[in-house]
Amino acid sequence: MIIGIDLGTTNCAVTWTDSSADELVLHDFPVPQLTYPGNLETRSTLPSFLYLPGPHELPAHSIELPWNLQAERVVGWLAREQSAKIPHRIIGSAKSWLSNDQVDRHDAILPWQAPDEIAKLSPVAVSAAYLEHIRDAWNYEHPESPLEEQDIVLTVPASFDAVARELTVEAAHAAGFNNLTLLEEPQAALYSWIAGSGEDWRKQVSPGDRILVCDVGGGTTDFSLITVSNDGGDLALERVAVGDHILLGGDNMDLTLAVAVRQRLKKERSLKLDSWQMQVLTHGCRVGKEQLLQEYADDDWPITIPGRGSSLIASAINTELQRSEVEQLLIEGFFPLCSPSDDLPRHKRGGLTELGLPFESDPGITRHLARFLTAHAESGSFFQPTAILFNGGVFKSPLIRERVVTMLNGWLYEAGADPVRVLQGIDQDLAVSRGAARYGAARNGQGLRIRGGTSRSYYIGIENSAPAIPGLEPEIRALCVAPFGMEEGTEAEVPQRQFGLVVGEPVEFRFLGSTVRKKDPIGTYLEDWEEEVEELAAIGVTLPAGDLHAGTIVPVNLTSRVTEVGTLELWCQEIKGQGRWKLEFEVRALDSQS
Repeated sequence: MIIGIDLGTTNCAVTWTDSSADELVLHDFPVPQLTYPGNLETRSTLPSFLYLPGPHELPAHSIELPWNLQAERVVGWLAREQSAKIPHRIIGSAKSWLSNDQVDRHDAILPWQAPDEIAKLSPVAVSAAYLEHIRDAWNYEHPESPLEEQDIVLTVPASFDAVARELTVEAAHAAGFNNLTLLEEPQAALYSWIAGSGEDWRKQVSPGDRILVCDVGGGTTDFSLITVSNDGGDLALERVAVGDHILLGGDNMDLTLAVAVRQRLKKERSLKLDSWQMQVLTHGCRVGKEQLLQEYADDDWPITIPGRGSSLIASAINTELQRSEVEQLLIEGFFPLCSPSDDLPRHKRGGLTELGLPFESDPGITRHLARFLTAHAESGSFFQPTAILFNGGVFKSPLIRERVVTMLNGWLYEAGADPVRVLQGIDQDLAVSRGAARYGAARNGQGLRIRGGTSRSYYIGIENSAPAIPGLEPEIRALCVAPFGMEEGTEAEVPQRQFGLVVGEPVEFRFLGSTVRKKDPIGTYLEDWEEEVEELAAIGVTLPAGDLHAGTIVPVNLTSRVTEVGTLELWCQEIKGQGRWKLEFEVRALDSQS
């Protein structure tokens, strides 16, 4: 079987297909999970929450699972519900932590800033826990076809860099998944649209079309551009651009609504909420937002906030979320009208800041879209899409979709271009997992495959050989080792250059990337790179010296390889010997590397 898994920031989903069947049919897998203490049910998605129960918080044996009678933690629906009651024991947004280079993602740091008495897990371990639950739930339902023996297609944001992709693969391997392939979520959404449209999709797009995929989920905003071309009489799709990783999404909207309700309670009733009550309120606002943004929603949504003190029921705070309030705050606050030339506002940063997730400071998703389209302009002032595909839970709201289309068409009208066509027909909750399964079938020769490759150009820092100058560090040049779009399963040698590799003593390698320098061939050497290339990770490592003295500089050639999984490897091959060293995108300082 081919199993598509959407490892989402707020929800996971699973879809499968039988690759040996005569006809490609996608089947969703409703995931068994605890919905209430002691109550196992299936749900179409698995909420990406993990609960670490404390003593006496739940009845004895109430978190047992048919496949694990000794369960000590809870994943899914019940964990999300407990976030409204015991927020300091809940882990969420683990996927966002995988891309946070401010912390060691192997360290046990989650729940973030929880009391010391609570045992913590690393972002990699939490991601593995979600996949382990999916594995065990699947094997419980399908014991004849263990999940770890199937072909797994696991999705990641298109904006994930090489480090975050490696960490995702590590979590999958920890769950026992070895037959693994990574797929970018916006591509998965388009595969889902193709699968849902049947052969009619070829009538809805044509050569020359430029498809904008807007993906705004619970924790991230992702943009991708896919072009349609003619390939020997058949339509061909190619992903030509991806945006930066933007930590901005539905979670920000939930908190915005909670702050508005808190301010109203303070003004109208002189009530002050503590941090625990605010987390409960934020959970209630998330549920209310999802209900009130539907096309035929009620005018308000009730919210109850438990009181603090001996009489919790008597002191409970009852309030409501108004539909008009939600529309005004979210649409105007997160999808403001702007022009393609508008730059992101600059905020003066404080000298000290809390460590945590690097959330985006500007909530204007439409301004981020304008910046993305401007950065990838082929002609004119911005890239002009001809079609748009919405994905992510935020775009369940027809009001939000309409705002984005209206604004985008305004830009196109001023540029003398036709309005965009909205591609319809995907399920915002299940599109990514369905598209992943569809992609797995395409890899086996069943249907069209989108050309993609690496989502950015990758570089390694090369220390400039020059006389020492007092007070100045040696200059670092950026060497392109993997061009944008380098295909999975291919490798390439950096041409016409030799380098000196230091072995036997601690050194640092600096890895860099760019989503806008898409035409740099492998071997491009950049002296001035700060504006268009960003640092991804630096690894401290001591490469084994073998029979050589510590500190020996070994002449080497560099070869890069994009694996079948979709991760990047960089190999250093000794020119006059058999030495061979692999530089991996790790995030921990290592004692040795072979």
